[in-house]
Amino acid sequence: MPKKIALITGSGKQRVGWHVAHALGLIGYRICIHYRTSALEAKQSAELLNKAGIEATIFQADLAQESDVERMFHEIKVQFGRLDALVNCASIWERKDFLEISSKDVSRHFEANILATFLPSRLAGLMMIAQPEGGNIINIGDWAQDRPYLGYSAYFATKGAIPTLTRSLAVELGSRNPKVRVNCILPGPVMLPIDLPLQERQEAIDATLVRSEGSPQDISRAVLFLIQSEFITGIELPVDGGRTIWANGK
Repeated sequence: MPKKIALITGSGKQRVGWHVAHALGLIGYRICIHYRTSALEAKQSAELLNKAGIEATIFQADLAQESDVERMFHEIKVQFGRLDALVNCASIWERKDFLEISSKDVSRHFEANILATFLPSRLAGLMMIAQPEGGNIINIGDWAQDRPYLGYSAYFATKGAIPTLTRSLAVELGSRNPKVRVNCILPGPVMLPIDLPLQERQEAIDATLVRSEGSPQDISRAVLFLIQSEFITGIELPVDGGRTIWANGK
């Protein structure tokens, strides 16, 4: 059997998606790195994987544009002939006061967080249901979908739909090929933005039961667990240091 192929969206920059790509590469997957505009960074990311003995190829697409996504998947199919794993890491997370938010803000988040998950998942799913071995799709949600914090209403209005989309895809694809599974990871404070004020960073850490910031490897390990667990589909897996269940007295 040829090497398995994994596409990780939003993995051009060396953030969570790149670490997921690295983890999958270490267990033998050939990696498709996706980027939208960061071509130079994506090339550098692929080179780092190649130096580690991992086969990696870069692919460009605006994931909110159906024609772009179709082109990218056509390129992957022509080059590799199959797709075994899709991890949807591409998204945006922008702060804006509720009194100032506009429909444009919501639309931008919808395109980046929902369309950019749905369109690749649909095409990946069509490839996977045609494969006897099936495949895995893993979406990235957010622990705070049930307890949203201030300043991110456009983000939560869109990111909160990911678990429902996950369940729908699990049913649609699994009913057509039982070996296609779709799951969702809900990260907590993992790889917080470098420009996040120190006080907010510490508050996020203190709000976890484990009193620490998560690492990209925490997400990578969850991805590997879900891919290797053949009896799990349609679930939401919090990887949040207990943040979901701990209100820290609030």
